[in-house]
Amino acid sequence: MTVSVSQDDAYLSTMEARLQRIEGERGLVFDRTNFFATGGGQPGDTGFVELSGGRQIRIADTVYSADRSEIVMVAEEGATLPEPGETLALHIDWQRRYRLMRMHAACHLLTVVCPFPITGAAVGEEESRVDFDIPDAGLDRAEVSEQLMALVCANHPIFTRWITDAELDANPGLVKSANVRPPRGSGRIRLVCIGEDGTVDTQPCGGTHVQETQEIGDIHVAKIEKKGRSNRRFRLRFGPLPAA
Repeated sequence: MTVSVSQDDAYLSTMEARLQRIEGERGLVFDRTNFFATGGGQPGDTGFVELSGGRQIRIADTVYSADRSEIVMVAEEGATLPEPGETLALHIDWQRRYRLMRMHAACHLLTVVCPFPITGAAVGEEESRVDFDIPDAGLDRAEVSEQLMALVCANHPIFTRWITDAELDANPGLVKSANVRPPRGSGRIRLVCIGEDGTVDTQPCGGTHVQETQEIGDIHVAKIEKKGRSNRRFRLRFGPLPAA
């Protein structure tokens, strides 16, 4: 199995790891990696790996293997791949990753302001979306944006902790998604918590987030769209809410 370092340290932008094998034509599988693999609505990391001689290989995407036991870093097309057994330096595109961390944390805060079942989500560098099951929304984007920024400015801590499958079964309210359940099989579930002791929000999540809400910066709801009888899509963007 690939050890996912980002699960415990999302800020580790560079590290060394041993190349275990080549997956397919362009997949690099290391014993451990700081690259996040696509999942939970968050895209996989990009960046590059550096060989001992200084040569760099661009990483175009990061995904899980079919059984999710390994993380596969997909090299750009045409790259000359290193030999298994080599130790390489792994460099994340930190600017992109940090924006995704800020956005993902903002999505969690949105679920606090809008405490409704989540029917879908996608985290992006410039814009993210969260879909809620809201039969009669009656929500104003300016009001939601104001409540979001109040949580951001309060500078609540964000941290992770682990619970067992049994503990999750005993607390089903932790799962906010209406149609997706946390992956099981490892015997433990990762929780992302906001606020002292997770009092602002606690929910299962495998993504990367900032350590304090203030790091998110200015954020606003750009649009609320009706996507069905009871489905509302909220689009989040960085920056202050534009004047009407």
